[in-house]
Amino acid sequence: MLIQYIAEYLEYLQAERGLAQNTIDAYRRDLTDFCDFLYKLDKIDNFEKIKRVHINYYIKELHDKNYCATSVTRKIAAIRGWFRWLSANEIITQDPSLGVELPKLTKKLPKVITVSEIETILQNHLNDTESVMLELLYGAGLRVSELINLEVNDIDLSSRYVRCMGKGSKERIIPIGEKAKKAILKYLKIRELLIKRYKLNTKQLLIKDNGHLMTRQDVYVFIKKQGELLKKHISPHTLRHSFATHMLENGADLRVVQELLGHSDVSTTQLYTHVSKKRLKEVYFAINK
Repeated sequence: MLIQYIAEYLEYLQAERGLAQNTIDAYRRDLTDFCDFLYKLDKIDNFEKIKRVHINYYIKELHDKNYCATSVTRKIAAIRGWFRWLSANEIITQDPSLGVELPKLTKKLPKVITVSEIETILQNHLNDTESVMLELLYGAGLRVSELINLEVNDIDLSSRYVRCMGKGSKERIIPIGEKAKKAILKYLKIRELLIKRYKLNTKQLLIKDNGHLMTRQDVYVFIKKQGELLKKHISPHTLRHSFATHMLENGADLRVVQELLGHSDVSTTQLYTHVSKKRLKEVYFAINK
């Protein structure tokens, strides 16, 4: 009975709320784990038996298994959202998740690298494909999933912009610089040769030299190697964080950066202003020792 309503809730999230498939899959896992816990705890298989204390037991179980506060918060949010939907659709008469407290999260500042470190990577004899990857991750602030799913028709070089589909299937338009334009033009010639050589039929922008499509893992491996050059552990998201921070440091409006990153809430973008202030202090105290 419980599982049936998980499926209906997920259909609602996908159809009405337009949530991304990765988010839907995470909700499915979280809610299924919760229902499995309830059955193991007290053979609970219907909503009438679920009480607030059972949710508290579940939270304790997560803590006992050493889940981090972020994971616990996400799981509780999934449960609360499910019960709100059940209540709104009059499937349940009482919401047992009301009043359940979320763990307090300490917001970590995003890890960034400096402009000079970006320049060091650019001077590291990158091939044409790698140059495009870097220009789009750092120069346009794309997420790795957005980069991988980018198609040739998503790029307009005459107007110098990239169109990508972000979280929640939200489309956004991002301007690109002259360096990015030149890198893409150069890469497209290589791509055309690869298409002919391997007789490929794909719209995906990034193709590896062996004719295979670029994957998330390929991008992570590439960025990790660039981090080793800097003696730092970095990921594709580090470049996105750096893009936002450097934009704000150079006077970009917070709302503009929010639009470029595709954040639905400006408070997420505001984190980068704290990074800028932190970096400013570090530079000041380094000079005035």
